[in-house]
Amino acid sequence: MAKKTIKPKKNSKGVQLRLSGLAGKVALVEKSTVNPLAKFEPGDTVRVHVRIKEGEKERIQVYEGVVIGKSNKGASKSFTVRKISHGVGVERVFLETSPKVAKVEVVQEGRVRRAKLYYLRELEGKAARVEREFEGTATAAVAQTGDAVVASKAKPAKPAKPVQS
Repeated sequence: MAKKTIKPKKNSKGVQLRLSGLAGKVALVEKSTVNPLAKFEPGDTVRVHVRIKEGEKERIQVYEGVVIGKSNKGASKSFTVRKISHGVGVERVFLETSPKVAKVEVVQEGRVRRAKLYYLRELEGKAARVEREFEGTATAAVAQTGDAVVASKAKPAKPAKPVQS
């Protein structure tokens, strides 16, 4: 059987090499990992800086919302950000390797127990909020002293009424 040769593909942007097989995928992954982004997880509120080209000019637009899912598959890593705009839920999928994503800032870390937060689509108002993880005074004290501090969310017990006889 004759060996196939892969010819360069010509398009409007010039000559583009076709990548095939495992070697092509490895080269694509190595090429795409040049733009490292901030470490974030589903549930985090992020601010994505997106490059937008309008004619000759290029500007950066900020898109802020909650990460509801991540897909970590090789060079096509992506994440979905959801925000509420004028009472309407808007979701946008960003490729981590895309040159259009200038940078990603983590505004606030969320505390969730799932990898995909698609259930937020059905929730409205305050119910759609994600529990936040923040460093308060109790965790700061633990970090400094190393002692365990137990913080209870329960209300303090009411004092017992005196028994009248």
